[in-house]
Amino acid sequence: MQKFFSRLFSRLMKGWSWVLLILGAIAIKWVSLYPNMVEKYYTYGFYPIVSRLQRTLFGWIPFSIGDLFYGFLILLLLFRVVRFFRFLFLRRLNRAYFKAALQQGIFLFLFIYVFFNLLWGLNYNRLGISSQLGLTEVSAYSTGELDSLVKVLHTALNKEASQLTPEARDSFARDKYRLFRQAGRGYDSMAQQHPYLAYQPRSAKPSLFSYAGNILGFQGYYNPFSGEAQVNTTIPSALEPFVTMHEIAHQLGYGKENEANFVAFLASRKHPSVFFRYSVYFDMYQYAGGELYRRDSAALRAYNQTLHPQVKADIKAYRDYLKKYKNPIEPLITWAYGSYLKANNQPGGKRTYSEVVAWLIAYYRKFQEI
Repeated sequence: MQKFFSRLFSRLMKGWSWVLLILGAIAIKWVSLYPNMVEKYYTYGFYPIVSRLQRTLFGWIPFSIGDLFYGFLILLLLFRVVRFFRFLFLRRLNRAYFKAALQQGIFLFLFIYVFFNLLWGLNYNRLGISSQLGLTEVSAYSTGELDSLVKVLHTALNKEASQLTPEARDSFARDKYRLFRQAGRGYDSMAQQHPYLAYQPRSAKPSLFSYAGNILGFQGYYNPFSGEAQVNTTIPSALEPFVTMHEIAHQLGYGKENEANFVAFLASRKHPSVFFRYSVYFDMYQYAGGELYRRDSAALRAYNQTLHPQVKADIKAYRDYLKKYKNPIEPLITWAYGSYLKANNQPGGKRTYSEVVAWLIAYYRKFQEI
């Protein structure tokens, strides 16, 4: 198998492959400078064709094809690392080896860069949901506006918590595929008002690497090479509906994390299931509360004291979860992922997730509802 892929890789590196990849990378970088062009010709031109084809091919399969692909790449990488140290021990490393390794590394980087952007990545450079909803002044907000937002979220969260029965919650805990099927209902409802949020065909799945994700710190992710939305199904149950909605937002072409959070909020806030509504307000309260705590910790503590007992229990479960899986490699993973986000038009790094608060305030300013 290793020899087969080595020969295949060697053939790909010959001929016009280098020229095509280099020209493709230059073209992608140039197009990314023009959000209007990306929105019109890529996000609502080329990308929907690709994403629907991916979900048609892989969506019906109950397990993640993308995770199997990543698993194979990890095994291949481990094989190459072991071979490197074997050659090092046998003193078989020479200039030709390092030259070939450098060429292969550059070629692989160009290959991944071009196909990542063609299959999904250019969505990082689109106009996005602010243009579609006509939202302005998304970034700046006062402490008073933030406090008002937390108050509204606090009220909504307590309301949903009072309506959430253990039976409704347990039904999703027992059947994760029911959770994924129900997620689409929120987008179906929003698509009646906003057709660009139509979600067909569907492809949300549990990640095969969920337990590893607890250590690496991911709750879900989108695989641009297979079009599948992956969800870590071992996280606290209160988070699962919103995480699923967030990853579906990525499938629909919302690349930035703050936008994916906001789109997931829009699709969840009027979901037929109280558990989905509870989950979205639970997450939004965490983000908004975290921002308020930085400005006025006493105000947040006052809000927290009057939370519904179920909310307090879920907050404790979430904190216990984070504490349980805290590990020495976490800072490195956080730095690496933050660098990835910054390289893809999200200068806030991991704080991009919490920037959804600015979107919520801008939405509340315009529509007077949350």
